Amino acid sequence: MSLLVVGLSHRSAPVSVLERASLNAGAQLKLLQDTVAAEPAAEAAVLATCNRIELYADVDKFHAGVAELSTLLAQHSGVGLEELTPYLYVHYEDRAVHHLFSVACGLDSMVVGEGQILGQIKDSLARAQDLHTAGRLLNDLFQQALRVGKRAHSETGIDRAGQSLVTFGLEQLSAGADVQQWARGKRALVIGAGSMSSLAAATLARAGVAEIVVANRTFERAERLARILSEGDDTDVLARAVPMDSVPGELTRADVAVSCTGATGLVLTADAVVASVEGRTGAPAVADTAVRETPVRETAVREAGETPLPGAGSAADENCPLDLPSVPSGFSVMGEAAVAGMDAATLEQHGAWAAGGTAVDRTRETGRSGPEADAELIGALAATATRVGRIPERRRPEPVVEAPRPEPVLFLLDLAMPRDVDAAVHRLAGVRLVDIESLADASADAPMAADVDMVRRIVADEVTAFGAAQRAAHITPTVVALRSMAADVVAGEIARLEGRLPGLDDKHRAEITQTVKRVVDKLLHAPTVRVKQLAAEPGGAGYADALRTLFDLDQETVASVSRAENSTTEKNRGPA
Repeated sequence: MSLLVVGLSHRSAPVSVLERASLNAGAQLKLLQDTVAAEPAAEAAVLATCNRIELYADVDKFHAGVAELSTLLAQHSGVGLEELTPYLYVHYEDRAVHHLFSVACGLDSMVVGEGQILGQIKDSLARAQDLHTAGRLLNDLFQQALRVGKRAHSETGIDRAGQSLVTFGLEQLSAGADVQQWARGKRALVIGAGSMSSLAAATLARAGVAEIVVANRTFERAERLARILSEGDDTDVLARAVPMDSVPGELTRADVAVSCTGATGLVLTADAVVASVEGRTGAPAVADTAVRETPVRETAVREAGETPLPGAGSAADENCPLDLPSVPSGFSVMGEAAVAGMDAATLEQHGAWAAGGTAVDRTRETGRSGPEADAELIGALAATATRVGRIPERRRPEPVVEAPRPEPVLFLLDLAMPRDVDAAVHRLAGVRLVDIESLADASADAPMAADVDMVRRIVADEVTAFGAAQRAAHITPTVVALRSMAADVVAGEIARLEGRLPGLDDKHRAEITQTVKRVVDKLLHAPTVRVKQLAAEPGGAGYADALRTLFDLDQETVASVSRAENSTTEKNRGPA
């Protein structure tokens, strides 16, 4: 097995990079085709979700495989290889298996324990099967990943560790309030009719919204989703479908909108959101502004009746020995932060200036320089500091306090990658936008459930079992070829016996044939069983080579057996 995965996710790359590197359906198909056409790869599958892009392949050379898969990801994502490379991760063989199994269990998801990833893995396998890019290894791997994910959800409480991305997003929209109370009676607009949008619509319906409007580029799909929502037994919601060009008008009526489409450009621009808010409230939706807080130090100085210290660039900086443009904005030129790292001569000049004296050049006065002069100057500066006392200063730029935001009249949840809603909407008053980037920030502090440790143990056990099964399967063609060779030897000897004993009757011929076969089977049974056991252990790949060498088996015969097994397996295989 030479399984390799190269990819990037919300754990390795910022959302801005993931957004640019996202692959639409057409790009995924082309990537699969180009991968199996490349020299190092024999099989390929792509797992692309809103927060990960991963390319799996069976390769015959590790380094060549990493280089080829990385290059292909860069080409098809449109992000340059040099820019993409720092965010890529690579897993090989057992580590690659462990990674996919962890992904399937929701351990690597933005929201730990979410179950949507199982459907996305199933779609990824189906896509590779349709294109015939998934062979024995990737079929076994992805189907086993689906079983491991289902086992994790059924045997542990991993579902309690997290929620779906939709539920988590709605919790962020409600700002910590109970989602059902927050959603009750609201009008919702769902843009898109895919799996994520359907889940969002169903979640909103169960939360108690009064109305759901579904918009989609293919109107029939929007109608189908609206019909399912209306006819659902567990909800009582009014649902209807509209074409995409009705979105601006529906957004004016909506309280909450969820967007998750496959569009490559923005679905909701900032101007469109501004227009919808203005159409709803009659007041302009302007960007938030910030006010400057009065500096703490200046307030304290005024209360004490003192004169504030000058900042860099003020009129009081006259004759200051510092290079004023180099002083950081917001720092007092009289404070110690402004003079850090200064040479001793300039330090003394600065100390004299701060004390109200006249800056002097001691080096020119004494004509001396070097360590002794520096020590003398530092001593003089210390004396000045003792006489004058510590010089107050502002250590940080003035803090900023944000003006209170008005209560939002429109709630937007953007679950698309690349984004559907312009990020500038974050700055609009009266609108609350939650997108993939803000969800990533919020989920970083989400608590982990105790069940996660149990899921990790399940993953570790399943990785061990999968590796053993693959290693055992690797030697099977060799064992089959050995038994085939033994059967040929038996058949040849029986034919030779018939030539030497032409009068042998059928009964005795059958008895002799059966006896010879039993002898051969008994001789081969223990070695073949034991070699399968040994091959299943770590490092057991060499036993197949040993068997071929010991019995002088033809390599092409072994390969033909392997091809025949793969062909039979493919015909009987389907998504789990």
